[in-house]
Amino acid sequence: MEIPGTELLKSKIFTEKIVKSINRIIKDLNTPIKIMHVCGTHEHTISKYGLRSLLPKELEVLSGPGCPVCVCPAADIDKAIELGKRDDTIITTFGDMIRVPATNISLAELKAKGGDIRIVYSPHDAIKIAKENPEKEVIFFAIGFETTVPLIGYEIQSKPPSNFSVICAHKLIPAALELLISQSQLKIDGFISPGHVSTIIGLKPFKLFSDAYRVPNVIAGFEPNDVLVAILMLLKQKKEKRYETLNEYSRVVKPEGNKKAQEIISNVFESISSPWRGIGRILDGGLKIKKEYAEYDTDKKFDIDIEKSQDIPPGCSCHLVMIGKLYPYECKLFRKECTPINPIGPCMVSMEGTCSIYFKYYKEEYPK
Repeated sequence: MEIPGTELLKSKIFTEKIVKSINRIIKDLNTPIKIMHVCGTHEHTISKYGLRSLLPKELEVLSGPGCPVCVCPAADIDKAIELGKRDDTIITTFGDMIRVPATNISLAELKAKGGDIRIVYSPHDAIKIAKENPEKEVIFFAIGFETTVPLIGYEIQSKPPSNFSVICAHKLIPAALELLISQSQLKIDGFISPGHVSTIIGLKPFKLFSDAYRVPNVIAGFEPNDVLVAILMLLKQKKEKRYETLNEYSRVVKPEGNKKAQEIISNVFESISSPWRGIGRILDGGLKIKKEYAEYDTDKKFDIDIEKSQDIPPGCSCHLVMIGKLYPYECKLFRKECTPINPIGPCMVSMEGTCSIYFKYYKEEYPK
């Protein structure tokens, strides 16, 4: 189908046309359909604009593990907390990360106890702090999917000060898709993949799943109509028995991705088998800093061994929410013990966390 332009994406009339087309295909298919996205920003768009209420009841849109701070293992946060207890250490990271519960406390709680924990807007800000505090060890807690990796990679290869190092907790989206496809009980009919990740890595890493696993995939943007068009593109593939990776976000995403960003990533990092919080270890699911840049790798620079950590607290269902087996309101802690002010699990912290989104946008009637 023809990909709409930016102005058309904001048209109410266009929305109505898409929804009618979706309903028509669902009626023709005459079977329940499950679509999953793996991006917290997509869930935010879906919930904020009430898109589920526009869709037929036979079409279920599930939220996958699309929040980077949600899937960051408690052990990595515990490591940052232990280092943050040192008088000569400054921990820097993005805003959401400091409130994510770890095994015992969060970085925010350590800050309240006197730890030097600072929120930064980019790794370059952390390097500036390192230059201004040469007598301190400055650690940047690096999280995020492929979108944010080139930023820290660029700074590392630019040879920052020797008192700067990185906890590398970056995760890779394509590997998570493969895990979700293997969850046979989910029976996913198609994936909506994140446009911002694809601006970096392009389409090729996603084509494996449509080609090898015969699961349709659409790279989508973040306007409400972007999401609806992506759903329509998936349904058309389902109806026509096609299995392709299509690019709805062509106004931003190039098929080859960002070659310069890919070069930076491959120069500084290598993929590894990596734990995702509450989900388990995923082959090629994360990154580590290459040995050529080991002087900036916090794991190599400091001897910190976390013997026992707890990813999911008792009663919390974040691990099931993140793979689409439960909706947030099906967790017995949701809106009771667990709230954005007092998050028990990691999904209640970030604006990309599914539980946090549901808390904000679904007050009484929850999607079925």
